[in-house]
Amino acid sequence: IIQTIYKHYKVVSNPEITIEANPDDINQEKLKEMLRSGINRLSIGIQSFFEEDLKLMNRAHNAQESKACLEMATQYFENISLDLIYGIPGSSNLRWKENIQTALSYNTPHLSCYALTVESGTALESFIKKGIIEGVDDLQVQEQFLILIDELTQHDYIHYELSNFAKEGFYSKNNSSYWQGKTYLGIGPSAHSFDGNQRSWNVKNNSKYIKALTQNQIPTEKEILSTTDQYNEYIMTGLRTIWGVSFQKVEQNFGENYLKYLHQQAQKHIIGHLLYIDDGILRTTRKGKFFSDGIASDLFKLNLS
Repeated sequence: IIQTIYKHYKVVSNPEITIEANPDDINQEKLKEMLRSGINRLSIGIQSFFEEDLKLMNRAHNAQESKACLEMATQYFENISLDLIYGIPGSSNLRWKENIQTALSYNTPHLSCYALTVESGTALESFIKKGIIEGVDDLQVQEQFLILIDELTQHDYIHYELSNFAKEGFYSKNNSSYWQGKTYLGIGPSAHSFDGNQRSWNVKNNSKYIKALTQNQIPTEKEILSTTDQYNEYIMTGLRTIWGVSFQKVEQNFGENYLKYLHQQAQKHIIGHLLYIDDGILRTTRKGKFFSDGIASDLFKLNLS
């Protein structure tokens, strides 16, 4: 795949080429193969360093594999990101701090940390409904989110997006492009693409995708984003990131009516100390970060073309 891209596209001199992997996928031979292929960034789905957490989330790897894979990976790759989950039922704030400290001990320059989501139809949802395990405690989720911010900030990580923390120079180029509204091309079943005005997504079914390609067709659906769609997406992504929402950009790209609306809707959140304005940029406060998606939805504009 990588060779084909280099053959048909002009590629920058030092591209970020990331592969996602789980601890049970990784061994020394695979790490060497990744390096030879041109991959230069690993994103590893650790989720937790505690056996109890991994069993509850029905992960395929165990706690020892979580640590062993990082010990191996750091021998081959400098640019490593790892995923952690917080808000796990029954997991204390102390255990969450230990998870963070364990991650820090490997000197990985990027961490992606997400609140546990109980998906419909999963075993976890069934166990919670039956009372076999506790439900997600929203207050504890918020507490652990704030612990995360404080712990990583003390270790010089930059909280550059709601769920993402990085050392200077190690922001994810791929994800940062999404959040800053840059164009991207998705290849493969269910992959999404964006050209600035139009979003498209490929069919999910593998056999249908392959069959379409053999017939020289791209099996994709498309939608053209209205001005309101683009404004709402900018608000949503901007509030989640270190770059915030620029009043100047809103006026230039969407017009004066959108700017007035944004000021009006933002006012109550500014009074509530969830938002603040810094040199023409609207950003979330430390308290507001946890509620950024909800705040963004309140700033969305409806019924305009």
